[in-house]
Amino acid sequence: TIEFTGALHATVVRQVRLKNPSIKTLVYNAILVGRDADDFSLPKGNTVTIAPKKQTSINVEFTSRFLRPAEAVLLLISKSVGGIGGATLTFSLKSEVKHIEPADILNCKSPCYEL
Repeated sequence: TIEFTGALHATVVRQVRLKNPSIKTLVYNAILVGRDADDFSLPKGNTVTIAPKKQTSINVEFTSRFLRPAEAVLLLISKSVGGIGGATLTFSLKSEVKHIEPADILNCKSPCYEL
């Protein structure tokens, strides 16, 4: 589970590190699914390439629109390159709004009671 904690309407970025222990290049197609998948994004695109015996990180961004916790799933589905395919990877994405920053302060004067 990857947790995104921040203020309402703030963008939070988390990194997912992927390692390739094999001697062949791995290519993954990243897909965000679930109830709140639209609130999460992959700024560097949906294709992830990992060189042999190397590691890479992908950024996942979340922008909160509501006070309720958001949930989605990050699926990394391997594309077969030269007959080699990696395992499908699944990450649970969850958010929590910890505080609210006011967008603006508005002062008004009005009678409280009128006959």
